[in-house]
Amino acid sequence: MSARTAELAGRLDAVLPTVLERLADLVAVPSVSVDPAHRADVLRSARQSAEAFSDLGLEVSVVSVDGGQPAVLGRSRQVEGPTVLLYAHHDVQPTGEAGSWTSPPFTATRRGDRLFGRGAADDKAGIGVHLAALAVLGPELGCNVRILVEGEEEIGSPSLPKLLVEHGEALAADVVVVADSVNWAVGTPSLTTSLRGILDLEVAVSVLDHDLHSGAWGGAVPDAAGALVRAVASLYDTDGSVAVPGLAGPGLTPGVEYDEQVLRADAGIPATSSLPGRGSLTSRLWRQPSITLIGTDLPAVGDAAHVLRARATARLSVRIPPGVVPEAAVDAVTAHLRAHVPHGATVTTTVRACAHPVDLGDDSPAHAVMTGALRDAWEAEPVDIGVGGSIPLIHLLAESFPDATVLVTAVEDPDTRAHGIDESLHLGEFRRACLAEALLLDRIDSGLAGS
Repeated sequence: MSARTAELAGRLDAVLPTVLERLADLVAVPSVSVDPAHRADVLRSARQSAEAFSDLGLEVSVVSVDGGQPAVLGRSRQVEGPTVLLYAHHDVQPTGEAGSWTSPPFTATRRGDRLFGRGAADDKAGIGVHLAALAVLGPELGCNVRILVEGEEEIGSPSLPKLLVEHGEALAADVVVVADSVNWAVGTPSLTTSLRGILDLEVAVSVLDHDLHSGAWGGAVPDAAGALVRAVASLYDTDGSVAVPGLAGPGLTPGVEYDEQVLRADAGIPATSSLPGRGSLTSRLWRQPSITLIGTDLPAVGDAAHVLRARATARLSVRIPPGVVPEAAVDAVTAHLRAHVPHGATVTTTVRACAHPVDLGDDSPAHAVMTGALRDAWEAEPVDIGVGGSIPLIHLLAESFPDATVLVTAVEDPDTRAHGIDESLHLGEFRRACLAEALLLDRIDSGLAGS
């Protein structure tokens, strides 16, 4: 460890208790953005986040556009040097059944080396990382920092596009750090360089103008439920791979691989079940499409009647890899379903939501600086990873600031259980993430100047 890294690590240890107190205070606010009953809590969470940055000497404001949830904007004093935009979000997911939590979800509770609570990791820990890095550097900060702490990431960032238009000049940066991803493993830091996009697609199949008695008409009259099942089944090859032409991306093979036994253990897959798809496991998760049937309007078994249905609807979660445009993916899925639905049934598709896939690359000077910072903070070799899920704002930030390098850093680990019961933050990994970001901000001027 270099003398400078050791110096910053020592400063971090001095400020970390205060940062963790701030994090606990934020966790205590139930800032559930999807629930209108918590709108006042989301505002309270924004104000607490703003106060934390203000206490470090930043100029801050709480803003909203088009009636959206409040976001925190901030800026450091102006210096000669590059500008870094630090992003996190202060809204959280609902808790689910609160009684299923080991400790109250909105009380930050330490057990062993983990801090439990809704938002303790996703993504109030991201706010904590930014606070810690700025507190460590203090007046020695050698770059310009902009802050964007969003309040509606968990509902798809609906007002963020307009916010970036209205405040884009104030937020413009050379480097954007999004502290909202996951590390490959505890002890192995990661940069997320690719994410799959998503189509939330509603598929309706129609064969009749009204329902019919299954005994009187079955065998000679088509049934929408059966037609829907056959159409959805056609989306997959016999090995479970997606069979829709036009959904495959470039098919690049990631540089790391998921051990099958670890995958089975993490996902709870019995030894008797085979795994769908083909190719490496990480390519299946990050670089190949997937289609998941997430809902239908078919009656529950207990409510079923003996009828041929005139119309049946399914909802699909379609994950699209980098290199595939969402609009083209909609056309491909729709064309495939229409070609494979039986009985000349009518197929209608409706896009409920979509997000672009992202491929950020690994060849920028800022990526190299961040990789070095991670290496020194963890004293371990970092890896570039993909994420099978979608973070819509990544594409939006890259599109809004086309000349900036977007770095997606991690506050989570594979056992964080973000969005689930007993969400938690690994405190050792949190400390390392704070140190890595402090090192990035300390080195970014020289790192970009030397490129």
